[in-house]
Amino acid sequence: MDANEARILLGIPPNSRPTPSQVKSAYKKKVWESHPDLFPCHEKPLAESKFKQISEAYTCLQSGGRGGASSSVEYSHVVRTGFPRAHGGRKNHAMIKVPFILITLGTVALGGFNASRAYKKQKEEYPSHNPFLP
Repeated sequence: MDANEARILLGIPPNSRPTPSQVKSAYKKKVWESHPDLFPCHEKPLAESKFKQISEAYTCLQSGGRGGASSSVEYSHVVRTGFPRAHGGRKNHAMIKVPFILITLGTVALGGFNASRAYKKQKEEYPSHNPFLP
């Protein structure tokens, strides 16, 4: 969406430079007027499309009126990977996997050892009279 179209849609003069607070107040006013929940059922589809246009105009003006294509690509990359990649996207999976595997194996080994020791101790202190239990 073009910045001038967005300004017209929000009720701001076309070639002006509104401040972020002016854009926000114009957006809130237009949203309040065209929210789909305020209309009867047969007018909801039209109100929803108008509401989406107003939201798009607001995001366009908040981003500075640029096309927004590059920012959306960057956003999707950050959301998908969790962090923006630097240096050509190189990954060090081995540097992450090796400590994780060592920690996991150590925990399982020590935990298993402690559990079997506790079981033997309990078995010695409280012998079972049930022939089906060890």
